[in-house]
Amino acid sequence: MAAAARVEQFLNRKGLSFELVPVSEDPGGGLDGAVRGEGVDRRQVIRSTALIDVKGVLLVVHPLDSSPDLDAIEARTGRRLQPLTVAQAGRLFSDCAPGFVPPFGAAYGIPVLIEESLYQAGRLVVACGSSSRLLAMTGRDFRLAMAGADKGHVTIRHSGQAANAITLDEVAEALQKLYRLPPMPALALKILTLTSNPEASARELAELIEYDPSVTAQIIRYARSALFHYPGQIDSVQEAVTRVLGFERVAHIALGIASVRAFDIPRQGPLGMDQFWRHSLYCAFVCQRLAPQCGADRSLAYLCGLLHNFGLLLVGHLFPAEFEELNRLRAANPEVSLRTLEQQVFGTDDDQQMLTVGHGVIGGILHKLWQLPDPVIKAAGVHQQPGYEGEHKTYVVMVQLANALLKEKGVGDEFNPDDIGQLAAQLGLDAGNLDHLREEVDEVSDDLDSLAHSLSS
Repeated sequence: MAAAARVEQFLNRKGLSFELVPVSEDPGGGLDGAVRGEGVDRRQVIRSTALIDVKGVLLVVHPLDSSPDLDAIEARTGRRLQPLTVAQAGRLFSDCAPGFVPPFGAAYGIPVLIEESLYQAGRLVVACGSSSRLLAMTGRDFRLAMAGADKGHVTIRHSGQAANAITLDEVAEALQKLYRLPPMPALALKILTLTSNPEASARELAELIEYDPSVTAQIIRYARSALFHYPGQIDSVQEAVTRVLGFERVAHIALGIASVRAFDIPRQGPLGMDQFWRHSLYCAFVCQRLAPQCGADRSLAYLCGLLHNFGLLLVGHLFPAEFEELNRLRAANPEVSLRTLEQQVFGTDDDQQMLTVGHGVIGGILHKLWQLPDPVIKAAGVHQQPGYEGEHKTYVVMVQLANALLKEKGVGDEFNPDDIGQLAAQLGLDAGNLDHLREEVDEVSDDLDSLAHSLSS
């Protein structure tokens, strides 16, 4: 296959010179696979990312080893865009092989936004729609081809391999090889083992927890809170289990409290331990309320909400200096996505570049190593990923919707807007369901804040 028909027609019509460069086809490898091992200078290669919102499609043209900065693009265009699905891209670029979208948006009637640094290049190599050919042209001809396009600093550069080209297995292997990951604390492991036994009793759980006075006090405090409106006195963990909370909720709260002891991070700041517990308790509450309306298990939904952000704790534990910088950037840039800030902090060091995949993926890996339930692993691992389609989607979307609703109250580590209606629709919920849920959160917010303060102190 030569260049896509529309690309050739567009360049010939403009009278621009170009050279077709043969490459080996790598099924599923996309542009990265075509460039790999072909003697092509990666620094000259650019990629095109098609984004979409209700106003239509925008083509972002940027260096190969970079990704679009959605926050910078929103600031420049006033549009909150997201990547096209594979099916959408296939329809729009019907004469192109998948993964080989050319940068010539004018050939397809699409506006273009270019990373401004590309205008300084003397030679550029681009996709031309073919999986067996790339297209090389001078910087001058490229600039002429891009006439009418907008330009600005709209991408995040990666060092070495692009973050989205790193597999989760590679991240997990590198984390275990390079860093000493904290083991699950002994009490948390014992609780997890006990809950896997269907014959375990409330008495056994209570006896296990009561070996730890601190966790015992927190469980009793939780059971006594106005969240549950229990009229009597609660003086023991067993009473908390049998009269108020139930076996699984006590087990999951204790599991969360005990697990956090594996990490040492500061209390202060939007990502510190104080806000971690506040976010986790609110998210767990919302997920538990959502579960019956979505056909999900209430106890498992609670655990997904409670533990979904553990990746932040691991990042703070392993990299205190970088975490301090991330905490500072979060406070100074509330409108920027945390994923973008993580890429800025960790994308400049070869040893840490894997962490640009985001704290969600890192937390999912830790949960997997700790052998937590699969929905908990998935909810942590992909809660930063919009449009997720895959296993345990209901639990993932519940966490995403909970986080989106909590942004309205200033709770959480993200404050850039979400499409709440779209997330709710995936769970079969309507505006009335959401309004009722907001009222429930308002009713218990003082109690959740008080509990969060006690857990972090």
